[in-house]
Amino acid sequence: MRLTEMDGKALLRRHGVAVPRGVVLPADGAVPPEARAWSGLLLKAQVLEGGRGKRGLVRRATPDEIPALRTEMAARAGAVPFLLEEAVEIARELYLALRVDGTRQGIECLFSGTGGIEVEQATAPLRLPVDPDDPFAAEALFSALRAELPADLAVRLARLVPRLARILRAEDLELLELNPLAVTPAGLVACDAKLVRDESAVPRHDTPAASAALEAAALTPLERQARRQGFALVEMPGDVALVSAGAGLGMQLMDLLGDHGLRAACFMDNLRGGPAETTEARLEAAFAIAARPEVKAILFYTTLASRPLRDRVEALLAFLARHPPPKPLYAGFAAGHAATRDFDVEAARGQLRAAGIAALHEDPLALVRAMAGELAA
Repeated sequence: MRLTEMDGKALLRRHGVAVPRGVVLPADGAVPPEARAWSGLLLKAQVLEGGRGKRGLVRRATPDEIPALRTEMAARAGAVPFLLEEAVEIARELYLALRVDGTRQGIECLFSGTGGIEVEQATAPLRLPVDPDDPFAAEALFSALRAELPADLAVRLARLVPRLARILRAEDLELLELNPLAVTPAGLVACDAKLVRDESAVPRHDTPAASAALEAAALTPLERQARRQGFALVEMPGDVALVSAGAGLGMQLMDLLGDHGLRAACFMDNLRGGPAETTEARLEAAFAIAARPEVKAILFYTTLASRPLRDRVEALLAFLARHPPPKPLYAGFAAGHAATRDFDVEAARGQLRAAGIAALHEDPLALVRAMAGELAA
């Protein structure tokens, strides 16, 4: 779950990280009295997408300009909250992010000596592993940062990064990005903050109302329907409608598709507390996505430990009888011994091929290879 800048900064402030003074702008756009004494003002539309500066959704203004400027920005961004913030004196802009490195199963720090709106055009950031429990983490970080920064600044940053890593872990964040992290006369100040919380950890935390509302508004109609039906769906530009259960299996299949020149058009995952069975709802969503001209095929793959394979095949056949697939359907099952006691994969293959399924393989790699070969033919 993505947090708005103002909600992310409130979280950082609770943990003692320096952020500029700021207030939520009232609905009428009037500048609160306490903000009129600030040395400068920045008006920021609270949208969840990046690139706000380039879109004109972050603007410096005087108190008298704020109401009209808010109206102008609302015409572009819609009915979103606005953060009014004190402009700080910036000597240098840095880029700093911490994220969960799924491959290494740890926290990774990304750093660039050039931050701000042009960070995408800067050189590739340093990538440094961070162990928040290592008492010597700051020393190791200092050695790497010293090559990019003056010694005094490298020291301050090396001390900050382990603190942020502990915040990331305590708050169940997948990403904590500060851009820019400003070097000011008063010290390092997080002038912007992008925080993303692990979706499965959301129930363990108080969810800020503004972030929750914007996250819900950003869902597509299919994504919103999927949540009502008890599973998570993410739509993406791609050419294969992917039906799977569980994030790990879905990510594996996405990687296999990418290795064969294909892209998943959707990603599915289980929702905490969702119903045990959502296969038909997932298929309905995938078929709707597959009806689009740019989608070439449907890939259905599932694993069965103890649930009978016969039941899953019969349910799939019944669904296909009611809903013919709009594109070629490729299916796969990895079934354990308990699932195939009276109905093995060969029996499943025979029934499904008779129903017009393009290919059926137990091995997901073989299945993707078969699909890629036929789509390329």
